Amino acid sequence: MTTTVDIRGKGVVLEDVLVGESAAMAELRRLIRQVAPSQASVFVNGPSGSGKEVVARAIHAVSARGAGAYVPVNCGAIPRELLESELFGHEKGSFTGAHAQHRGRFEEADGGTLFLDEIGDMPHDMQVKLLRVLEEKAVQRVGGRGQIAVDARIVSATHRDIEQSIEAGRFREDLFYRLAVFPIELPSLADRAEDVPLLVRHFTSRETERPCARFSDQALDRLAGHSWPGNVRELRNVVDRANILYPDQTIGAEQVELLLVRRGRISIAERVALWEASEPPVREVETSPSTAAAPGIEADPLIIDPAHGVDLRSVLAEIERRYIEQALDHSSGVVADAARMLSLQRTTLIEKMRKYELKAA
Repeated sequence: MTTTVDIRGKGVVLEDVLVGESAAMAELRRLIRQVAPSQASVFVNGPSGSGKEVVARAIHAVSARGAGAYVPVNCGAIPRELLESELFGHEKGSFTGAHAQHRGRFEEADGGTLFLDEIGDMPHDMQVKLLRVLEEKAVQRVGGRGQIAVDARIVSATHRDIEQSIEAGRFREDLFYRLAVFPIELPSLADRAEDVPLLVRHFTSRETERPCARFSDQALDRLAGHSWPGNVRELRNVVDRANILYPDQTIGAEQVELLLVRRGRISIAERVALWEASEPPVREVETSPSTAAAPGIEADPLIIDPAHGVDLRSVLAEIERRYIEQALDHSSGVVADAARMLSLQRTTLIEKMRKYELKAA
């Protein structure tokens, strides 16, 4: 579900929004100040959780369009059959369920900024239609006949390797050049670890409803040394957990270590798939279609050397990695299809791919 966000009349200081004193953040703020006064389309690329929408909001807020609407759309979260109507609108009766006329996001962003998040997940047929809208600066509602002129500045973003997507034919090169008049690459949080203490203070200073945890120097050092696969979003979640567990207390590195342990819930399907993959294969004479090892997974018996034991975590991780590799290969790199093969949520699979440093083909 997308929502129009009204941030009109709110003065914005970039240093307050894009927190950090690292060279990477100073350069990011410089680029935003350079591009904001123009009408150029901006393409923001960066890892998940690195703050792409924060950058989009900042560009809008400090631009001449700051008095207009800021309209975010997550292209990967809207079903493909509804995306055209969501972006361009529809006329009453144009399809089953179209009980009234609907203004699309382009019309809502007229005079303001349209943020197309996860543009790399947009279906190929919609990329063609989007390219035409950008060229003509007009939309045609689903079921409509006339063109509606729109004046919306486009800021788009993706966590994908867009060049790889172009080479694989999943993203149109001509559309990329339309969107990436001014490209901005966001650094991961691990690449600007010196900003972690500032971000921690920023997040705690914004908490007004409850007492906050206080982080000792040792705690901040431990946070700065973390790899942060989830980037700024992960750090904010850790700070929120600290405020819940240690309100009005000073915590050290030991408490931070506990906060960084990932104990996310897994679905029943994921748990079953994991244990099925780790069960010792039956003997060949007993093998049946329902008990055979998964294709590509070696059926060697599992033997534990009593003298040395076994690193169960590493064994299970290797099995999981190989399943993911096969699913990505069978799905030609389409993450959503691979996730369905593995009975995983798409976001869960993306996190596992990042964990094992796997990329879609």
